[in-house]
Amino acid sequence: MKYFYSSFIITIIGLVVAFYLGGISAVYICFLLCVLEVSLSFDNAVVNAKVLNGMSKIWQDRFIIFGIPIAVFGMRFIFPLLIVSIASGYGMLQTLNFAITEPEKYHAVLDAHKNEIYIFGGAFLIMVFFDFFFNKDKDVYWIKIIENNVLINFLKNIPNISTILALILGLYIISLTKNTTYTTAYFSAILVHIIISSLNERFSANGVRSGLMGFLYLEVLDASFSFDGVIGAFALSENIFIIMIGLGIGAMFVRSITIYLVEKKTLTQFAYLEHGAHYAILALAIIMFIKVFYEVSEILTGTIGFGFIFLAFLCSVYKNKKTS
Repeated sequence: MKYFYSSFIITIIGLVVAFYLGGISAVYICFLLCVLEVSLSFDNAVVNAKVLNGMSKIWQDRFIIFGIPIAVFGMRFIFPLLIVSIASGYGMLQTLNFAITEPEKYHAVLDAHKNEIYIFGGAFLIMVFFDFFFNKDKDVYWIKIIENNVLINFLKNIPNISTILALILGLYIISLTKNTTYTTAYFSAILVHIIISSLNERFSANGVRSGLMGFLYLEVLDASFSFDGVIGAFALSENIFIIMIGLGIGAMFVRSITIYLVEKKTLTQFAYLEHGAHYAILALAIIMFIKVFYEVSEILTGTIGFGFIFLAFLCSVYKNKKTS
């Protein structure tokens, strides 16, 4: 329980502020947004824990200390303002002003550019999945018929197979959309992933991930997960402060879950948990691409992600009992 003390403290403070801003209805909306954020980002916590396990203690601490304000204020408040500012041509202060005084206009601009956000997030997440799925050093398989067959083992031996497959997928998506802005968003995400991964390999040593590169990787990963929640939050409220509080509380709990997984070495105790998280990431990436063409409920997205992780957890428990 100690891992969640800070989250409960932030929750109390956030709900008090929410009550001041909008009464009991605002408190309830914050609760719903928190649940939305945790359901969409539980797999994020599992992957975060995996990455943090490969980082030095000092950078683990820095991710917790500096990562939380970046997640709460940066990705769930500043980033949407920045998107709207760039799209509308207004300055950040002007954008903040009409986000407060004209939330419908703010929402409309953000909503008009949500497809580019989904494309970027989906492309980055698909690279995360491919890197895990085609990892030649992986020796634990959850769904063996999919993860360990002749075709997959052949593809694993092709250099840069993750990038090649992502580029092929990108060309297919672009052929469907025929939109240059989407093209830029998609390949920008691939480029960001390649740069961070390359620099990480360059500066890592003795199996310890480069602290700075690991930190940047986790922040971009968190941003990719947060896109869905930030845009979906407007279905519940158009008050950017209520949205930030609700999603911020959820982000705090996701960080607490991450710390718990790292400290308790949970990923080593439950062999398939990491697999479940990456299948959830694949599902989220696919849903983000589908959202460019069709509406998909955030409830469905969160349920699918949680379902993969819960099933992986049950399979891990069964495996532990079978081998004990």
